[in-house]
Amino acid sequence: MAAKNTTIKRILKEAAEITTNPTPDFHAAPLEENLFEWHFTIRGPPRPSPFANGIYHGRIILPPAYPLRPPSFRFLTPSGRFEPNREICLSISGHHEETWQPAWGIRTALVAIRSFMDTDAGGQVGGMSAPDNVRRGLAEKSREYSCVGCGRSGLAVLEEQEERCKELGLEQAKEEENALVGKIGLIEPKKENAAEESSDAVAGASRPVEAVPVEAPPPPTAQDLQPTPTTQQVQQLPPQSQQTQTQPVPATQLQQPLPQPATTTTDAWIDKAIIGIVIALVLMILRRVA
Repeated sequence: MAAKNTTIKRILKEAAEITTNPTPDFHAAPLEENLFEWHFTIRGPPRPSPFANGIYHGRIILPPAYPLRPPSFRFLTPSGRFEPNREICLSISGHHEETWQPAWGIRTALVAIRSFMDTDAGGQVGGMSAPDNVRRGLAEKSREYSCVGCGRSGLAVLEEQEERCKELGLEQAKEEENALVGKIGLIEPKKENAAEESSDAVAGASRPVEAVPVEAPPPPTAQDLQPTPTTQQVQQLPPQSQQTQTQPVPATQLQQPLPQPATTTTDAWIDKAIIGIVIALVLMILRRVA
């Protein structure tokens, strides 16, 4: 019961705030018989937008847990941007409760919806991508629309808003709207399928990243790969391990006699000279001994 009273107080507070602080670009109010159903009227974005001359009417449904849960929105006037009488999917609507903030309200949501009209539908639930000439034609027809539910004409509603803004000061109202636009500047329409969002994320992750060039080290040589034995290991090695192992000689080579080195004339003369020197030294030693 306490939660319901809190919700009703919040709804009445927002309705009073919109009435006492009007703007010439939109208006919203709950129905007399149902505080949880609101009707809104918004003016199309300024030129060169194809919705510039349009006056669009729609319905807002507030959940019982408002403002802890977001409201739902649907346009009743054809616009070429939102499908008539179908809930639209925005990050401020009931389709995406995870992005809703209880500090937002009806005024914030209407400012966001008006700013979304010039954005691409991009698969958004309840969104349309009609050509600009179709949107301009629907904008002109929207000025003749009169709601059966609330019994109000959108054109008459905004004319009353303009008169009230002149009495209270239009510049002050515009400053408040600019502040609200700053608050919701990061809100974007949500796509119809979550698969589209995940595919965009995968595409972003698969984009090639510019690699930073890194100088590769030189390839190791055979000497670098061979371990260097310590002094103690060398001393412990057996003698035969320090000898170089010879490759086996084929049997065909063993059968052939090894060639004898040829003795040249110079080698024979050197041998005779050495023998003569040795004999002379021996004779000198014998003489000294005698």
